Amino acid sequence: MKILILGGTRFLGRFLTQAALNQGHEVTLFNRGKENPALFPEAEKLVGDRDGDLAALEGRTWDAVIDTCGYMPQVVQQSAALLAESVGHYTFISSASVYDDLQDPGIDEEHAVRKLPQDVADPPGNEYYGELKFLCEREVEQQFPDRALIIRPGLIVGPYDFTGRFSYWANRVAQGGEVLAPGRKDRQIQFIDVRDLAEWILRMVEQQVSGVFNATGPSHSLTMEAFLETCRNALSSSAQFVWMDDEFLMASDVGYWMELPLWIPDSENVDGFMAMSIDKALAQGLSFRPLAETIQDIHEWQQQEGVVGTAGLDSAKELRLLASWKER
Repeated sequence: MKILILGGTRFLGRFLTQAALNQGHEVTLFNRGKENPALFPEAEKLVGDRDGDLAALEGRTWDAVIDTCGYMPQVVQQSAALLAESVGHYTFISSASVYDDLQDPGIDEEHAVRKLPQDVADPPGNEYYGELKFLCEREVEQQFPDRALIIRPGLIVGPYDFTGRFSYWANRVAQGGEVLAPGRKDRQIQFIDVRDLAEWILRMVEQQVSGVFNATGPSHSLTMEAFLETCRNALSSSAQFVWMDDEFLMASDVGYWMELPLWIPDSENVDGFMAMSIDKALAQGLSFRPLAETIQDIHEWQQQEGVVGTAGLDSAKELRLLASWKER
C-alpha cells in the first residue's frame, strides 16, 4: 500500500512508520521536518505545515492516510478536504478524552462525548482537548464518509514516551527501597504499549476498516497492585511498597496523574477513564505483549537514553511523605 502519515517521527507516529516500513508498504511522511528529521531514510519525506501549507500534498494519491497529530478542527479539516478525492481511507488518532461523564466503568464507543461550550469561540487546546478532538473526528467523517477509522486511545506508553507517566514507575521500582504506592490497591488502571497500538492500527488500515474504536489495555482487569508487583518481578527489584490512601495524599498536596502517574483519587469520580470497554477492538484483533516485556523495554530505553520524564514524584518529597505516613 501507499501510505501517507501526517507526522510520523514522534512516539506513536514513529512506531506506525516503522511498522508500515517493516511490512513493505510505500511510506510518505508529511511534517515540518523539525522532529527527528534523519529518521527513516527509506521513506519519502514531504515538508510543509498542515496549518496552511499543504502544497506538497497537492496532486498526489495514496491508498491511505494516518493522521497522528491533529487536534484543532480547522486544521484537520484542511488536510481531510484536500485528501478526500485522492486518498482511499483516512485514519484519525483521537483520544479517550473525548468522553463525558467518566464516573462508571465500561465506557464504550457509544458513550456521550464532551461538547464545546457555544460561548467559546477560540478555545485553547489544553483546556478543551477532548472537545476539540471530537470535533476533529467529525471533520474527518464528513470528508471521508464510510472511509474513516477513528482510534480513541487511552494512556499510550512505551519507549520514546518522554512524559515519564509510565517510565516513572519502572525507574522508581528498579531503584528499590520503600516506594510510595498511591490509593487503593484494587483500583483498576489501563494503558497500551505504543508498539501494540501501532501494529494493530496498521492491520486495520491494511483491511480498510472504518468506524470508531477505543484502544487501551490490557484485555483483562489490571489493578495498581498487580501492576506494581509486575514491575518488581520484571525488574528483579527488592522494592517495598508503602500504600498511602487518597485522603493522606490529597492533604499532603500530592498531585495526581502527573506527579503520581496512574493515580486518580476516588473523589474525582472518573473510574471509567481507566476502565473503558475495548470489546470492539478485541473483536478486531487488538492484542497485547506481556506487561513484563513493556516494563523491561521501557526501563532499558530510559537507562540507555538517560531520560528523565516530566512526570513523577520528586525523591525528596517522597521521603518526606514516607516519614509523615509512619508518624501519623
